[in-house]
Amino acid sequence: MSLDGDPDDWTRWKPAPLLPRQDGRDRGLAFVIAVLCFLATLMAFASLAANRAAEGWVRDLSASATIQVRPRDGETDSEAAARAAEALAAVKGVTEAASLDRAASEKLLEPWLGQGGIPADLPIPRLVTVELDPKAPATAGALNGALREAGVDGEVDDHSRWLADVKRSAGAIGGTAIGAGLLVAMAAAAVIAFATRAGLAARHEVVEVLHLAGAQDAFVARLFQRRFALLAARAGLYGAAAAAALAAAAHVFGGSDGFTPVLPMVWNDLFAALPVPILAAMVAAVAARGTAMRLLKAEP
Repeated sequence: MSLDGDPDDWTRWKPAPLLPRQDGRDRGLAFVIAVLCFLATLMAFASLAANRAAEGWVRDLSASATIQVRPRDGETDSEAAARAAEALAAVKGVTEAASLDRAASEKLLEPWLGQGGIPADLPIPRLVTVELDPKAPATAGALNGALREAGVDGEVDDHSRWLADVKRSAGAIGGTAIGAGLLVAMAAAAVIAFATRAGLAARHEVVEVLHLAGAQDAFVARLFQRRFALLAARAGLYGAAAAAALAAAAHVFGGSDGFTPVLPMVWNDLFAALPVPILAAMVAAVAARGTAMRLLKAEP
């Protein structure tokens, strides 16, 4: 705008920003950050769902036990299972004990032997299922003691081995999610650092003029910090919103458990997308300022 003529033009004139608000080169950077935030949000959703599934498995396994009963001489397997169920039902911390008939036991073996693939003369262990009080469950020692007192030859499986495996898997999933999140943050910081380096190189002459005018390195670095923080916040918002929309669609069209009961989702999981744009802006601000300060101080 020319400043000759009407003096009111002086009041409307504003200097052009050092970093243009619209830069075509920023579109690719914004797309990359949006994709990274999209993937990070999906990983957060998956981690929450996996932890919820693991907690459910732990709760279910902790609330039950299985006893394999072996009949003694002169006793049928049905009689031994019935005596075991009666003895276990009286144990403190047991809410229910029931013996499984042969048909129920065969059904448990179908995943391995196939339906109808079990010979009639095949000896199948008789099982007794025990439901435990979730507040004060009976221990394996108490169950074994009750079997010994009743003279029943049985082996108690309190699912402790499975519980350990589930807890270990849940910990591995959580650690993987944290590691993947750190890798995403490092990737975002790397692309922001590259963009900052390119921006400083493209505006090298302007930066030199600012230095001649007395501007400090911190002032120039702050310009890049603000620019890329806002860009990352917008891109992170788009990426997180896309991931939340995908998760919501999976929840709506897949039922209450989503597409699979292995990774059950709830609506509250969507709140995990809220901090993603803020974290993206923080990573971008730190990366841009650190890169700019390092490059400015390296200049002769």
